[in-house]
Amino acid sequence: MAVQVDYKCVTTVDAIRDYIGNHKLVAFDIETAPLDDYRSEERSALDPAKSEMVGVSFSISKGTGIYVPLKHRVGVNLQGFEFYDFWKAFLTSKTITKVAHNLLFESSHIYKDSIVIQPPVYDTMVASQMTLNSNTSFRRLYDSGLKKLAEDLCDEPLPSFASVTKDKHFDELNPQDEETIRYGAADSDFSLRLYHIFNDWFDRFLPKHRWIVENMESPVAVYLGIMKNIGVPVDLKTMEERKREAHDRRERIRGDIAFIIGDINIGENASTVAFKNYLFRELKLPVLKRTLKDREALDDTALILLKEWCQENRPELFNLFTLVQEYRKWGKITSTYVDGYLKYVNSATGRIHPEIFALSTDTGRMSCRRPNAQNMPRKSNDPIGIRGFIKAPEGHVILSLDFSQIELRVGAFYCRDEVMMETYRNGGDIHDATTEVIFGIDVGEIDKQSDVYKEQRTIAKGCNFGVFFGLFPKGLQSNLRFKAGVQKTIEECDEIINNLKAGYQALTRWQADVIQKATSKRYTETWLGRRRYLPDITHDEWGKKSFAQRCALNTPIQGTAADILKLAIVRILLGLDARPWLMPILQIHDELTFIVPTDKVEEAVGHIRECMEQQPFEEFDLPLVAEASAGENFADMLELEGIDDSR
Repeated sequence: MAVQVDYKCVTTVDAIRDYIGNHKLVAFDIETAPLDDYRSEERSALDPAKSEMVGVSFSISKGTGIYVPLKHRVGVNLQGFEFYDFWKAFLTSKTITKVAHNLLFESSHIYKDSIVIQPPVYDTMVASQMTLNSNTSFRRLYDSGLKKLAEDLCDEPLPSFASVTKDKHFDELNPQDEETIRYGAADSDFSLRLYHIFNDWFDRFLPKHRWIVENMESPVAVYLGIMKNIGVPVDLKTMEERKREAHDRRERIRGDIAFIIGDINIGENASTVAFKNYLFRELKLPVLKRTLKDREALDDTALILLKEWCQENRPELFNLFTLVQEYRKWGKITSTYVDGYLKYVNSATGRIHPEIFALSTDTGRMSCRRPNAQNMPRKSNDPIGIRGFIKAPEGHVILSLDFSQIELRVGAFYCRDEVMMETYRNGGDIHDATTEVIFGIDVGEIDKQSDVYKEQRTIAKGCNFGVFFGLFPKGLQSNLRFKAGVQKTIEECDEIINNLKAGYQALTRWQADVIQKATSKRYTETWLGRRRYLPDITHDEWGKKSFAQRCALNTPIQGTAADILKLAIVRILLGLDARPWLMPILQIHDELTFIVPTDKVEEAVGHIRECMEQQPFEEFDLPLVAEASAGENFADMLELEGIDDSR
């Protein structure tokens, strides 16, 4: 049965204050409409650079709400500057819990007015994604829209935006009309209802998820909204130049390939049926890898295998595969980074405003799209200078702080291995420590420039980044071969892993304990209680069971590392209001990136480093290290305090 509602339109700040009174839990929602120059552009009302806030609603109790029109083009609006003072005081209050559905969106638009929403905050969209949708899976973002949740959990369908506006923009509706008031106020009302529904669920089933929503994920959503509003500054002239260079380079490579194979169509990724037929039927090359459908594979791994085979058996074809690899590499550079980034340059700001999602992975790590700014190549593997596209405005620098080996530190914390923990406590090099463990050598007494040591260290690094997650000899062999160019037999890899386990004895015990507990509970958790269900951990099929076991080992480490980063973000958010010059623009894995005035770099580094290196929770007893670098563009970043090659 639908709840009887009492929604009103108010046009004075006094009326807003009278409604809210002394309530310390208030839901709010904003309505936006495009600016004049963008009214014919699709979805412009969702873009802070192309729209403005035209109204806001509040709700303090179920079934009630007020809508406050600010910039409607018809009807009566709240007039004067008094609203801004009230609005900022409300959003920055340290005693009022501000509830909203999709705080990232609200924060992104509100930051236009130089307001940084401050905790306590609560995002019901975030809360939705932290509640179960079935016995073993959490709601995804597409299950977490306000209208879907209102119908599913409150049994009350809400009208769609299109049905209310009827092809108009929201500011063209009369704010005194009952339907406009109902639409505007309902979003706040139902956000507040969902707050209670989700918290009741958390308190009954997953109390730790409530803490995560309230103290971590909701403030992070505010931070991500600010980051989206600011956007990533890019050098358009350089991007256009690199676009021409990349296209020219790729066409030259295509011509070199055609010189070898003739007019066979290789397509955009050199994986057409015609090209496969040429390789496997005309040239009669061996099929060294097959797809899941038992067809000839021609992915990057298959190319490497064919190239190696030809080096031994058909050396005249070796160069062909080198060219194909180059062709693919430049194809990705062109489509993903050059054309891909240019596609998302905002016409109003000249910047890129990626979409970053805080809860789109099972471990709690963030992801990015439109474009994916998290997967840009490292400087050492960036032949065209993609990172150079990101350029600071005049008088500013790009500043990044990166957690050093955060996952390895978290892994050492979990398994309690004395060798690992002492290495970090003493500021040592974990890769050197692992080199000593595996090969039984004293790194301090050998030539670090020797090829033998360099290979041993490469192997040690390969082990470190996989050992916590249940590394097998075959997997280690594959990683070393295809990622590091080191050839080892299965027997040699087996010996390496055995030596590693013997040297880090607590690691093996921890792994066995985690798998045993996950098998019993059917789930695994981060230290702060972020849960991941693993129904396949008791599966009869070895492949599914083995994958679930690796997830049981991976999630506590990768997820806890992600939680530590998010806790640091919350601390940074708390200081943004006092530092309007500190502008976050990117989050890439364990790294946070900002635009900072040149004369504020030292102050910024000190503040951000303090936020990142602070003990994340009481039990964590290993030092965290945040390494700082800065530059006029993202390609020419220089470390600010010495060079640490232990990464």
